[in-house]
Amino acid sequence: MMIPIRCFTCGAPLADKWDEFKKRVEAGENPSKVLDELGVRRYCCRKTLISHVELIQEIAKLSRIS
Repeated sequence: MMIPIRCFTCGAPLADKWDEFKKRVEAGENPSKVLDELGVRRYCCRKTLISHVELIQEIAKLSRIS
């Protein structure tokens, strides 16, 4: 699905960090270092960003009406 706007546990904003995080991790940087540099310190927020899987394109394929 889409990245949550805020952390489910603490309510800190996360969506503004997702694009930068994804771009830098795909470029080969260490996710832990990227999160530290983006200012994501809480383990609940880190878990949300690290474990997120984008499924919106897969779901969109299933929702098409033939």
